[in-house]
Amino acid sequence: MAHQFLTKTKLIINPMKRNQLTAVLLCSLAFGWACSGSSENNNQDNQQAADTTAQTTSSVSRSDFGTMEDGTTVDLYTLTNEKGTELKITNYGGVITSLKVIDKNGNMDDVVLGFEDLKGYLQQGVPYFGAIVGRYGNRIANAQFVLDGQTYKLAANDGPNHLHGGTRGFDKVLWQGEPIEGDEPGVRLKYLSKDGEEGYPGNLDVTVTYTLTNDDAVKIDYSATTDKATVVNLTNHAYFNLSGNLGEKILDHEVMINADRFVPVNKTLIPTGELKPVEGTPFDFTEPTVVGERIDANDQQITYGKGYDHCWVLNGTAGEMSLAASVHHPGSGRYMEVHTTEPGIQFYTGNFLDGSLSGKGNTYGHRTGFCLETEHYPDSPNQKDFPSVTLRPGETYQTQTTYTFSVKN
Repeated sequence: MAHQFLTKTKLIINPMKRNQLTAVLLCSLAFGWACSGSSENNNQDNQQAADTTAQTTSSVSRSDFGTMEDGTTVDLYTLTNEKGTELKITNYGGVITSLKVIDKNGNMDDVVLGFEDLKGYLQQGVPYFGAIVGRYGNRIANAQFVLDGQTYKLAANDGPNHLHGGTRGFDKVLWQGEPIEGDEPGVRLKYLSKDGEEGYPGNLDVTVTYTLTNDDAVKIDYSATTDKATVVNLTNHAYFNLSGNLGEKILDHEVMINADRFVPVNKTLIPTGELKPVEGTPFDFTEPTVVGERIDANDQQITYGKGYDHCWVLNGTAGEMSLAASVHHPGSGRYMEVHTTEPGIQFYTGNFLDGSLSGKGNTYGHRTGFCLETEHYPDSPNQKDFPSVTLRPGETYQTQTTYTFSVKN
């Protein structure tokens, strides 16, 4: 209707104002042309910005990391996501050698303890920096367990006990690596642990897949099958320091652990069998708490661990992904969340680091890194009331853990 009305209406212009109107129209046209040009320039700028953004793409690459004594070349895989976050993994021990994430000022820093080359990891006494731990992460009492009526004796490499798979656990073997390309880069690592290796029964076929997602999560998928009943408890032993200064103590980090109970231990760090409430103890991290606040408390469990070196019983449902812990470093603003399908998490505060190891230009002194190792409970093969860690033929061991990074002011 409006269109019809306009077409039937005669426009009458006063001759005296015709020149004024003409001038106005010319100005309007000129302004329109200017705006059009400006719009085109803006579109060009936006396109250039889009092109620049598009240049930041995810990638995975392989390079040489060093050679073993027998001349075998060791690989290093570099994963980069769309944000520029960078994760480096070697097929020696499945070690996370470097993880660079952004802070509140836009700085990209490495937040895991480790070394710049293979030689560093081949030193004696390296405390599992960034490694895959297995067959059994954590301790087994008296280096033995009974399964289906048979006693299996393991290497005693931690006093009278067995720790982290033995003298040559999964942290000290070469894995077969395969890069995974795509929107979210990854690397798939495979290892066949033969029957009798380190005293464990069964040929265990293990696959660990690392993925760096575009929301800055390091996702770790573990799977394993066996041809004979055995025990399995896989984890990763990365030492984090969110400050980005790897020689700085981690006592100012704020930690939350989603657990109402923890696993008390004896003086050799073997569970007593009790699951104790954290309330009213130095082990209560149900609210964000500064690590250094109670780490030297007058408490027998603290004395045994020389700080925190204990397993917490997570509140989530085992087998389902749920929040396990979070860590915030106020100085850098870096914030990390840990989600897992596992029933427990070992919080270790680097109590045995003594300054004898150096890497990446830093000396790794007392409490300069912390670990959050998702896992089943320590000594589960000998603790009938703990969740089972037995894997039988025809079954598949499968767990997942993610470490997600962001900035929080």
